Amino acid sequence: MGRTPRVPAELKHRPFSLEEARAAGLSFSSLRGKSWQRLGPRLYSWKGLSQDNWKLIDTFRRMLPPTATFVGRTAAWIHGIDVKPADPVQVSEMGLESRAGLDVWHIDVSDETEEIEGRRVTSLNRTLLDLCATLTQVEALVALDLACHANLIDIDALCLYADEARGRRGAARLRRLAGLAAAAESPMETRLRWLLIEAGLPAPEVQTDLYDDWGELIGRADLFYPQANLVIEFDGGNHRDRLVSDDRRQNSLHRAGFQILRFTTPDVYGRPSNVVALVTAALRPRRRPA
Repeated sequence: MGRTPRVPAELKHRPFSLEEARAAGLSFSSLRGKSWQRLGPRLYSWKGLSQDNWKLIDTFRRMLPPTATFVGRTAAWIHGIDVKPADPVQVSEMGLESRAGLDVWHIDVSDETEEIEGRRVTSLNRTLLDLCATLTQVEALVALDLACHANLIDIDALCLYADEARGRRGAARLRRLAGLAAAAESPMETRLRWLLIEAGLPAPEVQTDLYDDWGELIGRADLFYPQANLVIEFDGGNHRDRLVSDDRRQNSLHRAGFQILRFTTPDVYGRPSNVVALVTAALRPRRRPA
């Protein structure tokens, strides 16, 4: 029977550097064993450690120069926007180069930074500007919608910031997308909305309360076109769990005179033209029977 690998207690709770491993009595060759995983150059973690973004970010913070600033998705997550922050961790520091697990930007952010619990990050407006410069339009809008849903941004103030940043990379996109941002409840709702907008359809309302003829609240629409009484729903992975309540709600909406279209992830990614065609048809004025 093989000997059980030694796992020092002080290395079980967070990622660690090669120097910290050696101080705990581990050799470089022992880190190649099945108990450890390599996160990047000279950066490791115990395989039994659950993914903890804060711990990984703080490990990099200890290893980086004090002037390094978290940017991009990492900064957005630290601000409270629900994006992936550590795949890879993104920082700005002129004297560093990117490596596994760390994406280094060589940009000047010195006048647009702040500290959040000891972590130096770009300001929220600058973070959103950088996301607009580096992500696709739809993924940048996803980030803006998530910020709206978390009540992190003031749209008017963000538009003013975009106007003042005119000419800078990402500013024109930020100005356009800030005018479209809304408090969508999921990234896929945003991607569905973007699909309709890019097809030339009007921008639908987002998360609209719906009432019957007696003023009773009967539901909330993911997306809504009031001129056509058209409700558009995105059915995510939990739709099956809510099937009974969703069916009752849909019956109430039909009874109150609303049209309803429901779409899924395969529809958005695999049949976008069909989605657009169905919505376009539903938005046409309906003829009254003779």
